[in-house]
Amino acid sequence: MRMMKVAIVDDEEDIRQSIGQWLALSGFDTETFACAEDALKVIGPDWPGVVISDIRMPGMDGMAFLKRLMGLDSGLPVIMITGHGDVPMAVEAMRLGAMDFMEKPFNPDRMTELAKRATQARRMTLDARALRRDLGEGTAVMGKLIGTSPQMERLREDVLDIAQSDGHVLIDGETGTGKTLVAHALHAAGTRAGKKFVTVSCAAFTEEALAERLFGPVAEGGGLPLVEEARGGTLVLEDIEALSCGLQARLLTLLNEQGTPAETRIVAICNAHGEGRMLEDLLRPDLYFRLAAHKLTLPPLRARGEDVLTLFTRMAEQFADDYGCDAPQVSAQEAAQLLQAPWPGNVRQLINVAERAVLQARRGQGSIASLLMAESDDLGTAMTTEGKPLKEYVESFEKMLIDNTMRRHKGSIAAVMEELCLPRRTLNEKMAKYGLSRGDYT
Repeated sequence: MRMMKVAIVDDEEDIRQSIGQWLALSGFDTETFACAEDALKVIGPDWPGVVISDIRMPGMDGMAFLKRLMGLDSGLPVIMITGHGDVPMAVEAMRLGAMDFMEKPFNPDRMTELAKRATQARRMTLDARALRRDLGEGTAVMGKLIGTSPQMERLREDVLDIAQSDGHVLIDGETGTGKTLVAHALHAAGTRAGKKFVTVSCAAFTEEALAERLFGPVAEGGGLPLVEEARGGTLVLEDIEALSCGLQARLLTLLNEQGTPAETRIVAICNAHGEGRMLEDLLRPDLYFRLAAHKLTLPPLRARGEDVLTLFTRMAEQFADDYGCDAPQVSAQEAAQLLQAPWPGNVRQLINVAERAVLQARRGQGSIASLLMAESDDLGTAMTTEGKPLKEYVESFEKMLIDNTMRRHKGSIAAVMEELCLPRRTLNEKMAKYGLSRGDYT
């Protein structure tokens, strides 16, 4: 657990020392500053601590200091020190983002309690940011939830939020949308990350075999029943709709016996999406509502916009590395075709197309369009409809082209300018427009 700092900013040395000594005796790591300007040399975004600052100081006063801090990091807890006549100003400071305020002469116990609350809040904020950074950088399993569409941004946020709770989860969505991957992400981002992650398909066994596999007793040498193997961790039940009435009753009994919070988290995955059946009708109501304490419905690929191009590019690059060849270059027409394709198999289908595109390119034959046509009889119609405005296709292609080139040249602006025949100012403007940063490629 990271140690939180407490920055004490006050122009009066005796106040700085008294606050610092009291909080140090209370177990806090303190650092004192005689003015706001000195503190700003140390405090920046994601600074691992909180700030206690006087309001009335020469030079930059506490209000101006607070505004600067909120501009640097709006999640930074700031506690203001006020004189008797400064209470209205302190209230205004809280409106601007301060966490709380203390009046002089302040109660040491209240000061300690405020510092404790502030450091706890800061730790939670920084931990949540670290998880979100893992998502963006691909440094954990959550990083495989690729995409910048609003649907994927929301999904990642939901995964991070739900991962911190103990409630059971129901995941729904079309085939190939990544439901099992999301189950992994929920486990990896939560407090059970170091515990067992066990998965089983309810449709892969007969009722008798599944009952034994889940609840035991298992045959000699067959290991523990899955509910025991997953104890304290996560048990993923894929194809939950295939669970028989008898096994639903046994599962409900297990959930009731676990109590709250649940010792073992159940993540149920439904694969009956789009077949005219509602999961509420396939499971007994009491079990359904226990499993659906949290519910996630994954978006289909065709609704995720330019994520299609991002995913295709990433997958093609990975397969090109595996096969020791160059990734296929996607033309503007092919980019539009990828965006317009219906993708009934979603991400799983796109991965297959990307691999075949790499194999075709290695042989110097075929096209992405031919692969898409082979994938779906309905694609011809889908690809000749009006779809999105031309401007959106052009922008999606342009963003993909710059992203690919930056990735290939590892962020070398000069090399990208030369290959794309773009002046620096134009390249900078387009990168800003599409949210691309050189630091992501170096």
